[in-house]
Amino acid sequence: MTAVAEQTGAWMELFTNQLPAPAWLQPLRDAAFARFVELGFPNTHNEEWRFTNVAPIARTTFAAGRQGVPETKFAKGPVQLVFANGHLLTRPESLPAGLHVGGFADDPAAIAQHLGKHASFAENAFVALNTAMIEDGALVRVASGAVIAEPIEIFYLTTGSAQPIAVHPRALIVVGADAHCTVVERYQGAGDGVYFNNAVTEIIAGDRSVVDHYKIQQETANAFHISTLQVSIGRSATFASHSISLGGALVRNDANATLSAGSDAALNGLYIVNGTQHVDNHTMIDHTMPHGTSHEIYKGILDGKAHAVFNGKIIVRKDAQKTDSKQTNKNLVLSDDAVVDTKPELQIFADDVRCTHGATIGQLDAEALFYLQSRGIGKREARSLLTYAFAQDVVDRIKVQSLRDSLERILFEKFHEHAE
Repeated sequence: MTAVAEQTGAWMELFTNQLPAPAWLQPLRDAAFARFVELGFPNTHNEEWRFTNVAPIARTTFAAGRQGVPETKFAKGPVQLVFANGHLLTRPESLPAGLHVGGFADDPAAIAQHLGKHASFAENAFVALNTAMIEDGALVRVASGAVIAEPIEIFYLTTGSAQPIAVHPRALIVVGADAHCTVVERYQGAGDGVYFNNAVTEIIAGDRSVVDHYKIQQETANAFHISTLQVSIGRSATFASHSISLGGALVRNDANATLSAGSDAALNGLYIVNGTQHVDNHTMIDHTMPHGTSHEIYKGILDGKAHAVFNGKIIVRKDAQKTDSKQTNKNLVLSDDAVVDTKPELQIFADDVRCTHGATIGQLDAEALFYLQSRGIGKREARSLLTYAFAQDVVDRIKVQSLRDSLERILFEKFHEHAE
């Protein structure tokens, strides 16, 4: 067997032993698995994966996600879907007018219309594998003109144990024209075992809609987390995404947005890694029509022997005149052994645009540290305060008060714990 066949062949049993699919879904699953077998897992010879080695995933034999409730507590919100080990566990008891939140079986017609039409599996093996393993997923539909005040939360709980398991979360979020909503995706793990979360989220933001999206990743220390966010933004629509990565042994986040005429997109991220953690953030903002605006800021904090990767690509098509785009990546390195690879990219095919990008890697400001210590603050506390201040402007962009408060507590405890 070739190396690709050895890696992909182990998934054949999981693929064939799935629950039967509806007639409209089975051809999509079959095509996706065939493409996954053709592609195989990416290796470091692939430019998009040059700094991220997924061999630990490819070499592990995973079982399907188990039914049951992971042994962990979670806060219940008024509008919340909970998935346990990949299976839909709870759904909201009541919903505001204009909002539907449920599983894929609730509205097959809406699913068939959009599923797989935005997140392509043609060149991404992990998207192909996710699509091939679809059994259920999260469906969020917001009617045209509806304004949903409460955040819509999709909570994924996964438990690691002696037998590694793989789950493939899939979410489809369809927001109608002139609608407003906030969506929170939270990934949380429990247990000491190995598990693999391979997630794909497709978001369709209708014309003139306003969508705020948050992704909070708190996987366990032995978890693998690969995710793809694919967003299609309508005319004059506003979309903002905030990605917070705190856990996981090997993490890869892809966030891709395609803009229409007059669209506005913001992609923000914060990643905090220590020990031997590895986190890779790849973003792509594709300006296809004129008068689009995009802003992007990703910040990373590294300690121990951690490794972080940022690759941000901005594409301005020939017809996308009057584009205004800005990208920033800043990294704070707290140890001599931590490594950052950052690669901002601009591909501009229009001539009337304003685009900028920049990346920095640095350490704590020695003068600021000395100033705080001279005012009676201990070195440990001073390092913690300066580290927290570095992350603060990303946290301040979170509009959901309860989410921001909980994240501030988590970050303060995390920085205090690792300050030296």
